[in-house]
This record gives sequence, structure tokens and C-alpha cells, in this order.
Amino acid sequence: MNQLEQLKQFTTVVADTGDFQAIQQYTPRDATTNPSLILKAVQKDEYKPLLEKAVRDNMDAPAGVVIDHLLIAFGKQILRVIPGRVSTEIDAALSFNTQASIAKARELIKMYEQNGIERERVLIKMASTWEGIRAAEVLEKEGIRCNMTLLFSLAQAIACAEADVQLISPFVGRIYDWYKKSTGIDYTGAEDPGVQSVKRIYNYYRKFGYQTEVMGASFRNTGQILELAGCDLLTISPDLLQQLADSNAPVARKLSADNTGAAVKIAVDEPTFRFMMNEDAMATEKTAEGIRAFCADTGKLKQIISSMR
Repeated sequence: MNQLEQLKQFTTVVADTGDFQAIQQYTPRDATTNPSLILKAVQKDEYKPLLEKAVRDNMDAPAGVVIDHLLIAFGKQILRVIPGRVSTEIDAALSFNTQASIAKARELIKMYEQNGIERERVLIKMASTWEGIRAAEVLEKEGIRCNMTLLFSLAQAIACAEADVQLISPFVGRIYDWYKKSTGIDYTGAEDPGVQSVKRIYNYYRKFGYQTEVMGASFRNTGQILELAGCDLLTISPDLLQQLADSNAPVARKLSADNTGAAVKIAVDEPTFRFMMNEDAMATEKTAEGIRAFCADTGKLKQIISSMR
């Protein structure tokens, strides 16, 4: 049994890509997309027809509307090859606007439902800002499930859990990147700060009975993935999925609800959240950087759409 098959015994494996041909190859349960992955996908010849159709069908609409239709088109195709859920991200430019985030999420879910896809199969992705978490709290009560992304800290994780969101995506690789750059240390195994962050969040959730799912994301190597075997879900890029499939080395469970360790419960209201984020330079910088990067890639996608008209 290869490592990917072993990992699936402990953890739900999710494909982190907009490439639904790659998704089919690794048989994950769920799949996640983001603006960067969609931008990458539409530059491949096999996916250009999806972009061309979205532009053709919405010729007079703003580029943002075309992108919404493109997101739904990718989501529909992905859902044909997976049994579970697809994550679709709202425009990162809305990350500090609660009401606009709620409106956009409702709009995307309505578009999915008009295409015959029930809301239970879709997770709306939003940045884990205070405003994004408040939007998710409202949406969850309407049966619109949310995947809180760009999450780098326990403060963000606790606020999400207390808002009863469906799922969080703590970014292992980007935390690792920050600490490696900051300290010059190439962390491996259990010493990796990104791995430690997800373990801390997972243990906190299990200790205090939160139902929010933890999905480790943004991996740089298979070592990080294997250290989190037992996490609720792990979203993994096709190249790392292939590396796992190519190895038959044993995989041991590292996370378990039966072994959560010590933790003190923290009440996270808005002032506490903002102070904890302010005290965490890594989380503050990486959240802001991630929002900027997703906005930039959305801008590039809009330029491509404009050039096609």
C-alpha cells in the first residue's frame, strides 16, 4: 500500500488544484480552488474552452461577473469527478467587508443551485479576517458552508470555531516559509512551525469539543503532510499527491482526538482577536500577503478576460 492510500486511512485527502484531470487521477474526496489555481488552470489549453465560454456568455458583463461564471464552471466540472465538496473562493478584495462577502457568497450558491448543484456540495472560501469570520457566521446559519482560508494563528482558528464555521484551512507551508526566512533554519518533521501550528489548533478543537473541521493546507513537502496524518482533512497539490503515491514507506497516525495534551480555553472577542493578531507578526504579515496575492491573480484573470473581448 502506498503512502497516499495509507494516509487516506487516517485523513480525508483533498486535491488542491483547479486541474480536474489531475483530481480524477488521485481519487480525493473533496477539492479546493483559489484565484491563483484558477488563473494557472485557464492558461492550459485543455481548460481554455471554459474561459472562452464564460466570456462569450457574458460578453457585456463586468469581468468580475465573468469570473463568477468561470468559478461555477470549474466547480461543476470538479464535482463530476469527486464524491464530496468543492471549495470556491470569493473575491479577496472583499476580505474586510462583511456584508459584501455575505452577498457574494449567496450569489455564488444561487448560481450553483441554478446549475443543479445543492449547497451541501459547496464550501465558500473566505479569508480569516475578523470581517470574513463574521460573514461566515451569518452564512452558516443559512446552510451555506464555509472554508476559512489564509489562516495562520490560533486566534483566527478559535474565532472560526466559535462562529461555528464548517472548516478551516491553516496554511502549513506559508508559516514554514516565514520562519525559515526569519531564522534561516530549514525546519523538518515535528519541529516545523507550520506543522506545530496545525497540531496546536487540532488539539485545541478536540479538547474543547468544537465541531469545525481542520484541513491542513499549503504544503511544501511530503514530510509536512505525514506529520499531520490523522488531521480531519489535508488538501494536497497534485505533485505532492504523486510523491505520496510513489512511496511505499509506512505512514503512522500523528494526530488523534484521544491525545490532545494541555490547553487553556481562550475567549476571542474582536479586541482580543485584533490584539492577538497584532502580537503575531507572522500571522499578520502572511494574512495580508495572501490577500494581496489573491487580489493580484484576480486582476491578472480580469486582464485576460478583457483581452478576449
